Amino acid sequence: MGMIFSHDTLPQRVLFGTGKAAEHLAAEVERFGASRVMVIAGARDSGTVAELTARLPVALNYPDVVQHVPIASAEKARGAARENDIDLLLCVGGGSAVGLAKAIALDTALPIIAVPTTYAGSEATNVWGLTEEGRKSTGVDARVLPATVIYDAALSLSLPVGLSVASGLNAMAHCIDSMWGPRADPINVALASEGIRALAAGLPGIAADPSGIDGREQALYGAYLSAVAFASAGSGLHHKICHVLGGTYNMPHAQTHATVLPHVLAFNAPHAPEAESRIAAAFGSPTAIGGLNALRERLDAPRALKDYGFDAADIPEAVSLILPQVPANNPRTVTAENLAELLTAAVHGTEPGGMAFPALPYLE
Repeated sequence: MGMIFSHDTLPQRVLFGTGKAAEHLAAEVERFGASRVMVIAGARDSGTVAELTARLPVALNYPDVVQHVPIASAEKARGAARENDIDLLLCVGGGSAVGLAKAIALDTALPIIAVPTTYAGSEATNVWGLTEEGRKSTGVDARVLPATVIYDAALSLSLPVGLSVASGLNAMAHCIDSMWGPRADPINVALASEGIRALAAGLPGIAADPSGIDGREQALYGAYLSAVAFASAGSGLHHKICHVLGGTYNMPHAQTHATVLPHVLAFNAPHAPEAESRIAAAFGSPTAIGGLNALRERLDAPRALKDYGFDAADIPEAVSLILPQVPANNPRTVTAENLAELLTAAVHGTEPGGMAFPALPYLE
């Protein structure tokens, strides 16, 4: 039959260099001709922000960053941008800071420069998310894609190892979901494969040497690739599950992704042999789930949803919310029963690929 696919590449400038963020940022603000910059960054990144923006035309520092971007937070920030006659948004931090900038841009069409300090990947996608009354809604819009992303591994040195691991596994989830997302194609599969390789190399490097740069550079590079692949392929089963868990039960974003990922991989891999072999090869492992489990073991990764506020009693409601969102092209048919089984294993931290799932054919 041959290859038939369509692929959109998102228009975005990427500047990558350790110790170069302030220089790159000044040049980009000048390139945009901006004179009234709104800086969006949570308290954890306030020190970084002060150094980066010392010479910039900052009209407003905005620290009111909330996880999952509640609609009330978005409205307040949009109002602040208008009142201060802002002409450029600069977000520094993780997915929550980028998410708030996107919520403002969705309404105002202001350009965004993103300076990520985690491996969330939101900076490289045109996907926005807002939460209202315990329900997270997401959408795709060209206005929310940051015009420029500035990567500087030195800015992630303050991210503790535990958060680096959770955030990096969130990026890994973008890669793995991209293998069978609704618009998966050979280009984003290639990007996702390289993203898995880079993250699998970088995260153990961070754990072994938290003050070193090499591991953090690999992880940042992998996180970027993961997000580009994900923006193209679209949300697969893993992300549909995590959006419901995060939005409905207010669970921590990165840890939720890190915990759910191996269960989705064990669930889908036997039904997606080509994706399974690509993922396994990227890990340098005989099997995909074996590669991911070995990495998680090395990193002491988050294990059980019950540790983050999700209870087994919540599973029936979660199943009813997730099922209508499941992509039609998921490699395995998802039912209320097998989805409840997956979530039960994730709640208790059962070894992924263990009793709750059929054995992988080559492990029998």
